[in-house]
Amino acid sequence: MQDYKKLISEFTKEDYETGRINMHIHTSCSDGKESFSDVVKRFSGLKYFAITDHNTVSGYLSNDNLPKNLITGVEFDVWFGYVFCHLLAYGIDVNSEYIKPFWDNNAEKADFISRIFNKRNMKKLIEAIHKSGGIAVLAHPACYWALNLDRLFKNLKNIGLDGVECYYPYQNMRGIVKFHSKNAVIKFADKYNLIKTGGTDFHGEVK
Repeated sequence: MQDYKKLISEFTKEDYETGRINMHIHTSCSDGKESFSDVVKRFSGLKYFAITDHNTVSGYLSNDNLPKNLITGVEFDVWFGYVFCHLLAYGIDVNSEYIKPFWDNNAEKADFISRIFNKRNMKKLIEAIHKSGGIAVLAHPACYWALNLDRLFKNLKNIGLDGVECYYPYQNMRGIVKFHSKNAVIKFADKYNLIKTGGTDFHGEVK
């Protein structure tokens, strides 16, 4: 069985910034514009990539013969205290019974408002990700309404968080307020020995 924690921890800043690896991609299975199969074709030339639709792995379940450089992924909407977070899960067994209770069977039709009113528990979700063979990574935390990013990372680390998305195109994401700096995200990721990942948050438009 592939050790995804070891594999992903070996990815470098240069891998993400040069586009050799992209760990944050969406398809029409959630809120992306292109089909799962078309997105696979688009990114199959990369060293590694992960398709991370919101709250679903339906694309993985309905497509066969997926390339070996595609790492299974999903992006969960989940609250942690007063902070609305996006939690990326990488390397999970998409058929795992542990993770099934957290899926949204209507993810393709879900709007942002319905995604906010979810009842996922962060600690239980991280445990389910680990039991399903994967790792848990906090997505684009510089966008969070978190008063204290240091404390957020510390508390999440204490319940099993494995990594943080550091290399993300904040400057290009229109309509998203950036509350914290990219440098702060990297600083606290290092402080709590969290794996640093990155991706473009592709939805069908090249950013």
